[in-house]
Amino acid sequence: MECSFAITGKDYVLVASDTNAARSIIKMKSDEDKTKILSPHLVMTYSGEPGDTVQFAEYVERNIRLQHIRNIHELRPSSSASWIRRSLADSLRSRHPYAVNLLLGGYDVATDTPKLYWIDYLGTLAEVPFAAHGYGSYFALSLLDRYHNPQASLEEGVETLKRCINEVQTRLVVNLEKFKVRVVDKDGVREIEL
Repeated sequence: MECSFAITGKDYVLVASDTNAARSIIKMKSDEDKTKILSPHLVMTYSGEPGDTVQFAEYVERNIRLQHIRNIHELRPSSSASWIRRSLADSLRSRHPYAVNLLLGGYDVATDTPKLYWIDYLGTLAEVPFAAHGYGSYFALSLLDRYHNPQASLEEGVETLKRCINEVQTRLVVNLEKFKVRVVDKDGVREIEL
Protein backbone atom coordinates (compact mmCIF):
# COMPACT_ATOMS: atom_id res chain seq x y z
CA MET A 1 0.00 0.00 0.00
CA GLU A 2 2.05 2.87 -1.30
CA CYS A 3 1.07 6.28 -2.50
CA SER A 4 2.86 9.11 -4.27
CA PHE A 5 1.67 12.37 -5.83
CA ALA A 6 3.24 15.12 -7.91
CA ILE A 7 2.00 18.51 -9.11
CA THR A 8 3.48 21.13 -11.42
CA GLY A 9 2.93 24.83 -10.92
CA LYS A 10 4.09 28.03 -12.52
CA ASP A 11 7.76 27.55 -11.66
CA TYR A 12 7.98 24.44 -9.47
CA VAL A 13 7.21 20.74 -9.13
CA LEU A 14 5.90 19.32 -5.85
CA VAL A 15 6.40 15.60 -5.14
CA ALA A 16 5.04 13.71 -2.14
CA SER A 17 5.40 10.11 -1.06
CA ASP A 18 4.13 8.22 1.96
CA THR A 19 6.70 7.02 4.49
CA ASN A 20 5.32 3.56 5.33
CA ALA A 21 7.28 0.40 4.61
CA ALA A 22 4.87 -2.53 4.74
CA ARG A 23 4.53 -6.03 3.43
CA SER A 24 1.17 -7.80 3.40
CA ILE A 25 -0.51 -6.90 6.71
CA ILE A 26 2.71 -5.95 8.53
CA LYS A 27 3.96 -2.38 8.85
CA MET A 28 7.73 -2.53 9.28
CA LYS A 29 8.68 1.14 9.27
CA SER A 30 6.96 4.49 9.26
CA ASP A 31 9.94 6.66 8.28
CA GLU A 32 10.97 5.22 4.90
CA ASP A 33 12.11 7.85 2.38
CA LYS A 34 10.75 6.81 -1.03
CA THR A 35 12.33 9.69 -2.90
CA LYS A 36 15.77 10.13 -4.45
CA ILE A 37 17.41 13.42 -5.30
CA LEU A 38 19.05 12.60 -8.62
CA SER A 39 20.66 15.97 -9.35
CA PRO A 40 20.37 19.55 -8.09
CA HIS A 41 17.16 20.08 -10.11
CA LEU A 42 15.76 16.54 -10.36
CA VAL A 43 13.89 14.36 -7.84
CA MET A 44 12.22 10.96 -8.21
CA THR A 45 9.62 9.12 -6.13
CA TYR A 46 9.37 5.37 -6.45
CA SER A 47 6.96 2.62 -5.45
CA GLY A 48 6.62 -1.09 -6.11
CA GLU A 49 8.36 -4.23 -4.91
CA PRO A 50 10.61 -3.31 -1.96
CA GLY A 51 13.88 -4.81 -3.23
CA ASP A 52 13.37 -3.63 -6.79
CA THR A 53 12.53 -0.06 -5.83
CA VAL A 54 15.62 0.64 -3.77
CA GLN A 55 17.96 -1.16 -6.16
CA PHE A 56 16.58 0.59 -9.25
CA ALA A 57 16.46 4.01 -7.56
CA GLU A 58 20.10 3.70 -6.51
CA TYR A 59 21.06 2.47 -10.00
CA VAL A 60 19.41 5.53 -11.56
CA GLU A 61 20.94 7.88 -8.98
CA ARG A 62 24.48 6.56 -9.55
CA ASN A 63 24.23 6.57 -13.34
CA ILE A 64 22.86 10.11 -13.53
CA ARG A 65 25.64 11.20 -11.16
CA LEU A 66 28.21 9.40 -13.36
CA GLN A 67 26.89 11.20 -16.44
CA HIS A 68 27.21 14.51 -14.57
CA ILE A 69 30.83 13.74 -13.62
CA ARG A 70 31.79 12.64 -17.15
CA ASN A 71 30.15 15.54 -19.00
CA ILE A 72 30.44 18.40 -16.47
CA HIS A 73 26.74 19.29 -16.73
CA GLU A 74 23.55 17.75 -15.42
CA LEU A 75 21.03 16.04 -17.66
CA ARG A 76 17.87 17.94 -18.47
CA PRO A 77 14.70 16.37 -17.04
CA SER A 78 13.49 15.13 -20.45
CA SER A 79 16.81 13.37 -21.13
CA SER A 80 16.80 11.80 -17.67
CA ALA A 81 13.22 10.59 -18.14
CA SER A 82 14.06 9.03 -21.50
CA TRP A 83 17.11 7.25 -20.07
CA ILE A 84 15.11 5.93 -17.09
CA ARG A 85 12.32 4.73 -19.38
CA ARG A 86 14.84 2.94 -21.58
CA SER A 87 16.45 1.30 -18.53
CA LEU A 88 13.06 0.02 -17.35
CA ALA A 89 12.15 -1.19 -20.85
CA ASP A 90 15.48 -3.03 -21.15
CA SER A 91 14.99 -4.68 -17.75
CA LEU A 92 11.49 -5.74 -18.80
CA ARG A 93 13.03 -7.77 -21.61
CA SER A 94 15.54 -9.45 -19.29
CA ARG A 95 15.14 -12.34 -16.88
CA HIS A 96 14.87 -10.00 -13.89
CA PRO A 97 12.57 -7.05 -14.65
CA TYR A 98 12.13 -4.26 -12.10
CA ALA A 99 8.62 -3.82 -10.70
CA VAL A 100 8.93 -0.08 -10.11
CA ASN A 101 6.59 2.87 -10.71
CA LEU A 102 8.15 6.33 -10.77
CA LEU A 103 7.28 10.00 -10.70
CA LEU A 104 10.14 12.17 -11.96
CA GLY A 105 9.98 15.88 -11.25
CA GLY A 106 12.53 18.39 -12.39
CA TYR A 107 13.21 21.98 -13.26
CA ASP A 108 14.74 22.61 -16.68
CA VAL A 109 17.13 25.51 -16.07
CA ALA A 110 17.75 25.94 -19.82
CA THR A 111 14.09 26.78 -20.54
CA ASP A 112 13.03 27.83 -16.99
CA THR A 113 10.13 25.36 -16.97
CA PRO A 114 9.04 22.67 -14.51
CA LYS A 115 8.73 19.14 -15.87
CA LEU A 116 6.90 16.12 -14.48
CA TYR A 117 7.04 12.58 -15.88
CA TRP A 118 4.92 9.55 -15.03
CA ILE A 119 6.73 6.24 -15.59
CA ASP A 120 5.32 2.80 -14.84
CA TYR A 121 6.89 -0.65 -14.50
CA LEU A 122 6.25 -1.43 -18.19
CA GLY A 123 8.45 1.45 -19.30
CA THR A 124 5.57 3.75 -20.22
CA LEU A 125 6.57 7.41 -20.11
CA ALA A 126 4.26 10.43 -20.18
CA GLU A 127 4.87 14.09 -19.47
CA VAL A 128 1.96 15.21 -17.29
CA PRO A 129 0.83 18.31 -15.33
CA PHE A 130 0.02 16.16 -12.26
CA ALA A 131 0.35 12.50 -11.39
CA ALA A 132 -0.23 9.83 -8.76
CA HIS A 133 0.80 6.22 -8.19
CA GLY A 134 -0.57 3.62 -5.82
CA TYR A 135 -3.95 3.12 -4.21
CA GLY A 136 -4.15 6.79 -3.31
CA SER A 137 -4.38 7.64 -7.00
CA TYR A 138 -7.98 6.37 -7.03
CA PHE A 139 -8.91 9.21 -4.69
CA ALA A 140 -6.42 11.89 -5.67
CA LEU A 141 -6.62 12.02 -9.46
CA SER A 142 -10.16 13.44 -9.45
CA LEU A 143 -9.08 16.12 -6.94
CA LEU A 144 -6.02 16.95 -8.99
CA ASP A 145 -8.16 17.15 -12.12
CA ARG A 146 -10.52 19.56 -10.36
CA TYR A 147 -8.08 21.77 -8.43
CA HIS A 148 -4.84 21.73 -10.43
CA ASN A 149 -3.87 25.11 -11.85
CA PRO A 150 -0.74 25.19 -14.06
CA GLN A 151 -0.14 28.84 -13.06
CA ALA A 152 -0.58 28.22 -9.32
CA SER A 153 1.83 29.65 -6.78
CA LEU A 154 3.73 27.32 -4.47
CA GLU A 155 1.27 27.99 -1.63
CA GLU A 156 -1.70 27.06 -3.84
CA GLY A 157 0.09 23.90 -4.97
CA VAL A 158 0.75 22.92 -1.37
CA GLU A 159 -2.95 23.43 -0.58
CA THR A 160 -3.93 21.15 -3.50
CA LEU A 161 -1.44 18.55 -2.29
CA LYS A 162 -2.86 18.77 1.25
CA ARG A 163 -6.35 18.12 -0.17
CA CYS A 164 -5.09 14.95 -1.87
CA ILE A 165 -3.31 13.71 1.25
CA ASN A 166 -6.33 14.45 3.47
CA GLU A 167 -8.62 12.58 1.07
CA VAL A 168 -6.35 9.53 1.07
CA GLN A 169 -6.03 9.61 4.87
CA THR A 170 -9.82 9.88 5.20
CA ARG A 171 -10.95 7.28 2.65
CA LEU A 172 -8.19 4.69 2.25
CA VAL A 173 -8.48 1.67 4.54
CA VAL A 174 -4.77 1.73 5.35
CA ASN A 175 -3.55 4.65 7.44
CA LEU A 176 -0.84 6.54 5.59
CA GLU A 177 -0.14 9.01 8.37
CA LYS A 178 3.03 10.74 7.16
CA PHE A 179 4.17 12.03 3.77
CA LYS A 180 7.55 13.37 2.73
CA VAL A 181 7.18 16.38 0.44
CA ARG A 182 9.86 17.94 -1.73
CA VAL A 183 9.77 20.90 -4.09
CA VAL A 184 11.96 21.43 -7.15
CA ASP A 185 12.39 24.92 -8.58
CA LYS A 186 15.11 27.17 -9.96
CA ASP A 187 16.85 27.09 -6.57
CA GLY A 188 17.07 23.28 -6.54
CA VAL A 189 15.44 20.52 -4.50
CA ARG A 190 14.36 21.09 -0.92
CA GLU A 191 12.08 19.38 1.58
CA ILE A 192 9.05 21.20 2.95
CA GLU A 193 6.74 20.46 5.87
CA LEU A 194 2.96 20.31 5.43
